[in-house]
Amino acid sequence: MKVAFIGVGTMGGHMAANVLKAGHELIVFDTRRATAEPLLAKGARWAESAAQAAQQAELILTSLPGPREVEAVALGEGGILQGAPKDSVYADLSTSSPTLIRRIAETFKEQGIHVMDAPVSGGPNGAEAGTLQLMVGGDQAIYDRVRPVLLAIGTKVDRMGDVGAGAVTKLCHNMLGYSTALALAEAFTLGTKAGVAPEDLLKAIKGAAFGVHNSLNYRLPQVVFKNDFDVPRFALRLARKDVGLATELGREYNVPMNVASLAEQALIEGMVRGWDNKDSSAIWLLQEERAGVEVRVSEE
Repeated sequence: MKVAFIGVGTMGGHMAANVLKAGHELIVFDTRRATAEPLLAKGARWAESAAQAAQQAELILTSLPGPREVEAVALGEGGILQGAPKDSVYADLSTSSPTLIRRIAETFKEQGIHVMDAPVSGGPNGAEAGTLQLMVGGDQAIYDRVRPVLLAIGTKVDRMGDVGAGAVTKLCHNMLGYSTALALAEAFTLGTKAGVAPEDLLKAIKGAAFGVHNSLNYRLPQVVFKNDFDVPRFALRLARKDVGLATELGREYNVPMNVASLAEQALIEGMVRGWDNKDSSAIWLLQEERAGVEVRVSEE
């Protein structure tokens, strides 16, 4: 397939190299030609603008810093829209805005150009190894058409839904990662200050039955998705007691516990609502109520 790759920096350069390695014809553009030199030495062709790169391609890929750059490259002067042929596919690999990519899709549709969002996860090492995760939003038929190229970039390539769904998924993915990092920081500063060696604390937490792994692999699919909060695998009143003891220990050792305090308040609210003997996952119901949505999977 003829592939245009725009933005061949740290991530894009590795991804583009893997597209070329997979046997696809590659046209590249970047604001700094020097970043493309390793690709040109391997057989890629240079374009003088994003429009010129797009003009020669069936699939146009971008890897850019953020929404401002994506909008400029897609819709701006000398951008993709001014060059992409009818029935070509534009897929943005950047971590960007779902609202923006949906607006771009509507604009490109007027010229018969298909748009997808396919943000990646796995960092530079994953980009170099070709083992990235791609979260794709777009039409199923178009996804099927370009998936072979995407598989040159990552080993975990999945369609999340219509255009914009990939970006939504990536933002949730990153938000959860950094929020979890804060909770980990609280746990490890508390444990260390209270006298436990960090390596021993790590061993205990990795081996625990409860935690992120348990939530993702069991509680989310088996409890939340199925609205099965009434069976107390671990009662909410016990969770409130445990988190309360942790925040009390934090006060004793002067360790700030912002994340744990939020969790404790949610558990207290659950107690006030009479959920003492519901599963501790019932605190999901509070967030669902605030957000105005239920996280459920329909039974087939």
